[in-house]
Formats: sequence, C-alpha cells, structure tokens
Amino acid sequence: MSLAFHRFLLLLLAGTATAADLSVANYPSIQEALNANPNRMLFVPAGDYVINEKIRIRGERSGLFGPGRIIQQSSDQPIIEIENANGAEVRDLTLTRPEGKMETKSEGIIALKCRDLVIENVRVIDNRTRSSVIEVRECRDARISRCLVRNYMRVSIDDRTQSKDWGYAFNCTDGTGINVTYSIGTLVEGNRVIEDNFVPTPEVKAQYKLGDYVKKNAVKGTIMNQQAWDSNYTDAWQQGSGIVINAPEVNDLTRVIGNHIENAAQGLDIHADHVIVSQNIITNAFIGMKAMHGSRNVLITGNQFVRNSLWAIGLMPGAAAHPATDDKPENADGGSIISNNIISDFGYGDAHWIWGDERSPFKFDTGQQPDDPPLTDVVITSNVIHALGKPRYKFAVIIPGGPNAPRGLHFSNNLFHAGTHGVCNQELPE
Repeated sequence: MSLAFHRFLLLLLAGTATAADLSVANYPSIQEALNANPNRMLFVPAGDYVINEKIRIRGERSGLFGPGRIIQQSSDQPIIEIENANGAEVRDLTLTRPEGKMETKSEGIIALKCRDLVIENVRVIDNRTRSSVIEVRECRDARISRCLVRNYMRVSIDDRTQSKDWGYAFNCTDGTGINVTYSIGTLVEGNRVIEDNFVPTPEVKAQYKLGDYVKKNAVKGTIMNQQAWDSNYTDAWQQGSGIVINAPEVNDLTRVIGNHIENAAQGLDIHADHVIVSQNIITNAFIGMKAMHGSRNVLITGNQFVRNSLWAIGLMPGAAAHPATDDKPENADGGSIISNNIISDFGYGDAHWIWGDERSPFKFDTGQQPDDPPLTDVVITSNVIHALGKPRYKFAVIIPGGPNAPRGLHFSNNLFHAGTHGVCNQELPE
C-alpha cells in the first residue's frame, strides 16, 4: 500500500466523507474537485492531469496528495498557487511542463500569506523559470521537506538598468530552486535541488552570449567597477541559486537542514536573521553559500562544500545593510558562527575556467556601499579546507583591510591547507 493511499484511507476513516468526495478522479478537473470539497485534503490517483490554468488552493486544511502527475500547458501560469490558507498541504505529487513549454516566468508552486503550510515529497521537473520553482512568500511556520527540484534554470536577461547601483543588463542563465521570502519560522529540510540542463561550459557561454551587456545606462552605476563597466561584459552570468532565504530585516528564524544542491550558480543565498544552515551538501556551485545584506546571527555548521569555484563560504555586507537612522535600527551582518564544515576540491568545479585560481574558499569582505556597517563578530572554528595535489586557490582565507574591513573575526582549531600563497592574506586573528 502506497503512503499516499494510506493517508487516503485514514482520511476516510476520520470522517463521513466518501471516496468520491476525496478523489479528484471523480470530478471533471482538479480545480472543480477542490471547489466542491473546501477545507479537505484530496487524493490525486496515479495518471497524468493536464491543466491550462493554475490550481488554486485556499481555506483551512485544504490540499492535494497522491502519486498523480500534473502537467501545466500554459507557460504564463504557475502550476499550483496556495494563498491565504492555514494548514494547507501538498504532498507526493509530480509537477511538470511539456516539451516546448518548459521555459516560463512562473513558479511550480507559489504560496502566499499562509500559516503552517506543508510541501512534502513533491517533485517539480523541468519548470525552467527565471523566477523560483517553489516560492514561499509572506508565510509563517512553513515546512518544505524531501522535495526534488530538477532542471529549473533557463537563459534570460538580468536587467539592472533601473538600479542606480548597477545600470546595465546582460545575458545570463537564471533560476532558483526554492525561495523563501518575507517569511518567519520556515523549515527547509532534506530537499534535492539539481540542475542537469545548464552547466557552465565555454560552448554554452558562446552559444547564448552569456555575460554580454544588452543594455547600459548613460551613467555608470555607483558600485560598478569602471573596468567592468567599460568591458561590456560580466563574468557573473550564472545567476539564481539552489535555495534562497531572502528579505533583509523581515525574514527570520529559518532552518536550512540536510539539503543536497548540485550544479547551482549559488548554492545557498542567505539575506536573513537567525538562520541555521546545517548538514547540507553543496557541490559544483560557483559559490557554495553567502550570507549578506544584513544577515545577523547565522549558524553555519556541519556542511559539505565540494568543487566550488569562486568561494565556498562568504560573509559580507551588501547594499541592503545600513546604519541606524531616526526611524530604522541598524541592519548589520555578524554575530555568527562558522563551525565544523568541510570544504574539499575547491577550484575543481565546472566554473573554474571562468574564475581561475585567484580565489579563496573563505571570503570575508567589505560592504558594497561606503555606509554599509562592517561585518562584525564572527567565530570560525573547527573547519577543514582539504586540497589534494596543488591547490587551485591563492589563499585559504581572504580578509580585506581598510576602514570598513571586517571586525572581530576569531579563528580557532581549523585545519586549512594553504593556497599557493599561504593560508591567509594577513595573519589570522584569534
């Protein structure tokens, strides 16, 4: 007996509903089944269910579960939208798009303003979007568990011409597997986010002219390097992330535990406070993870970072960090711990040819803007940087100088294989 069918029987035994009430197979469409059975979990039997509009889930304890596969024909629509729902659940389903309609601007699942949401054991395949495949926005106490997101990236244009910081647009690959934004108390556990389609080879770069500017403002962006501005090209044409925890000063109390991320641009992208990042494996991402834009009290412990190319773990202020003002408290980075992580085979990822050997597994940096408060008070302990053969990095750790340099970094009990120029560009603080 399948787990989904076992749940189905339990639902029947729990109340007076009949099998016809609780199976979508007895209605003309999944949406009509949901409309006819508000505030119930509905079983989706094995088989293909072709839709042309998003499936909408609302109410109390509503949702879908079962071995069925839902195929979204419309590239302009998400597959499932959950909004203003309490205790909603989506379990065990496969969600996908057909050949020729895999590229989209839309999500596989988008959840808005929900409480106690559960997305579990869902497979989202070939939802190739410049947005996010699973997006949780303005939710509280959501759980995303044991899902598979496979092939989520597409060729796109990253348009930064509306930003005074940047002022240009360029060709890129983009897409995010799981995105949690403006949410509190989220658990993201045991998921697999894997990209098999777009791997950063010279051939793919040439085919899609990746990194080439397609538009540029008359005035250079305020944080743009002049050389990069004049070159009309950026190396950072791998955009998007495996998992993003985003919304500085709002996103809070998040756990990212035991996920597997493979072939991402950025593995984990953290812009939030009070985050636990633990027991994840991030392999062949050009950035393993970063925490910035005012990420405070981040615990990064017990993770494996394998074959990263630009850096494995990076902490730094970003444009959203700011000093205290009359109406807002300071938004600063720090008060964090990095412990018991293993960084291996650094520089041996597929993006190494882009970034070269002048990189470092650990990166602690100054802010993007002059008024960004410096990164402050970070404990770095009991980590291993392990290199077999000649290392493909200059220093194991880079710490910049200057008036806005990181402060209060404390290193202890680490085992760092030295780079070609040593362990660090300065004496490691204790």
